[in-house]
Amino acid sequence: MAEILKPKNTNPRGIPEAPFIESVDVIIKDPDNEFQPVMSQFQQRLQQYKYMELSKQQQLADVNQKIPDIEKNLEIINYMKTSKATTNEDESEELTFNYELNDTLYNKATVDAKELESVYLWLGAEVMLEYPLDEAVQLLNERLSKNQEQKRIVEEDLEFLRENITTMEVNTARLYNWDVERRKKEQAKK
Repeated sequence: MAEILKPKNTNPRGIPEAPFIESVDVIIKDPDNEFQPVMSQFQQRLQQYKYMELSKQQQLADVNQKIPDIEKNLEIINYMKTSKATTNEDESEELTFNYELNDTLYNKATVDAKELESVYLWLGAEVMLEYPLDEAVQLLNERLSKNQEQKRIVEEDLEFLRENITTMEVNTARLYNWDVERRKKEQAKK
C-alpha cells in the first residue's frame, strides 16, 4: 500500500513524479482497512505538490523582479561607457541620472563622462561595492545569466508540478468514486 507513492521517477531537482492509478482494485485489496490510509496519503502528497508550487511561484516572482533590474543596470553602465568613449579628452560631457535612494525617494546625480571610471553596485545584505565599469558589466552579465537560468529551471519545475497536481487530483477523484461505488454495492447487497 505505501509503495504506491514511492517515486519511480523524479525531475532533475528531486521532485517525485506522481503515480497514475490505472485500477484502484490493484492498489486496495482490503477496502475496510486500506482505503482511508491510502486516500490520506494521496491527499497529503497533493498538498505537498501545492505547497511546492506556491514556493516555486514565489521564486519565479523574485527572479522576474531581479532580471529587469539587472538589465536596466547593464543598460545604464553601457551608456556610461559609450559616453566616456565618445567624449574627447579636451571636452567635458555631463551625464545626469535619476537614481533610487529608497522605495519612494529619488535623487539626481550629475557626473563628468570623462572622469567616470567606476560604479557602485548593491550586492545584497546591505552591501555596496565599487567596481570598474568593465568589471561591473562582467558581474552583471554573470548575474543576468544565472537569473535567466534560474528562471528556466523554476518554470520547468512549475510545469512538472502542475502536471503532477493534475495527476494526483485525478487519482484522488478515482479513489473517492471507487469508494462510493463500493459502498453502493455493499448497500445493495444488504
